[in-house]
Amino acid sequence: MEREQTPLARIAGEFAESRLALAGLALFALILLAAVFAPLIAPQNPYDLAQLDVLDSRLPPGAKSGSGMTFWLGSDDQGRDILSGIFYGLRISLVVGAASTLCALAIGLALGIAAAYFGGRSDATIMRVADIQLSFPSILIALILLALLGQGIGKTIFALIMVQWAYYARAVRGAALIERGKDYIEAARGLALPPARILLRHLLPNCLPPLIVIATVQIAAAIALEATLSYLGIGVPITEPSLGLLIKNGYDYMLSGKYWISFFPGVALLLTIVSINLVADRLRDVLNPRLQQ
Repeated sequence: MEREQTPLARIAGEFAESRLALAGLALFALILLAAVFAPLIAPQNPYDLAQLDVLDSRLPPGAKSGSGMTFWLGSDDQGRDILSGIFYGLRISLVVGAASTLCALAIGLALGIAAAYFGGRSDATIMRVADIQLSFPSILIALILLALLGQGIGKTIFALIMVQWAYYARAVRGAALIERGKDYIEAARGLALPPARILLRHLLPNCLPPLIVIATVQIAAAIALEATLSYLGIGVPITEPSLGLLIKNGYDYMLSGKYWISFFPGVALLLTIVSINLVADRLRDVLNPRLQQ
């Protein structure tokens, strides 16, 4: 007798049917490993000023420093190894993107599911606030918040949380409104179960699949937005450069032939966002039964 397949095994099996999604997942895994083990595999610590030498600035890919170290991807205007800067920059970009997305997901999930379940004034108030926020460009809200708060990783994460929570609140409210009218919710109410138990044990699990897809996409969007803010000079501080700040460092040298200062961090940012989007697209197909043939 064939054993019934678990939902997780079914999702994994359907996800693995797409070679493109597997390639994206493998690429993201490599990027994540490079970020996590950056202190062990990076040739240089770009945050340690004692390891930097101005005489090594703007060296082309493959050049050697005065100490004999090879700059495989070249060096920037401060003598930082581009490859090391990418490894460490990935850490900041991924931490900012993941932390802001998870916090925004928790806030949007709580507000959205409460709005759908309780309705009335609570629903109207939460959704109007979300509508007002969604009517403004995300980068404009982030720029205003960081202009008021100043630079810093924590402040950048806070700004991105404020930008993202409305997406989740909108999405979970729509899913919860559909689930609220189903028989299992009416049965739970008929049993006089506490609202908190109905929300957490019955309504919430059935609203998670679309949120997982949105959260995956928003991680890529948060990384791109953080890179934009850092490129504009109001994101993370210059002492802890992310990929956006590394790209900015080479902007002034693009027309002088020193392309590598911006080019390689830009490629790293592009590959990170593409790998996450490939995974998100496949998750959307797997978790949404309407898209399955």
